[in-house]
Amino acid sequence: MTTLTVNIDNEKDLPVLKEILTRFGLNYKIDKSAELNKDDDKLLKKLKKSFTEINAWEAGKVKLQNAKEAIAEIEAELNSDV
Repeated sequence: MTTLTVNIDNEKDLPVLKEILTRFGLNYKIDKSAELNKDDDKLLKKLKKSFTEINAWEAGKVKLQNAKEAIAEIEAELNSDV
């Protein structure tokens, strides 16, 4: 058995997600008291920033970074977390 934990910021999404899980026949439980720890909160903020940047790129508001530079930046960030 595998457990998946999902943090939902928008309460309006909860009924949709519950319906999807039900239709797939998956058991779930809802814990509204759970809070993010510092690392989870930091990751969530990075993800939100990434999605904001993707939306800006799709709207033509920003240009993409050179692939080699992007990879070097990602590697540097991964190495700094070690």
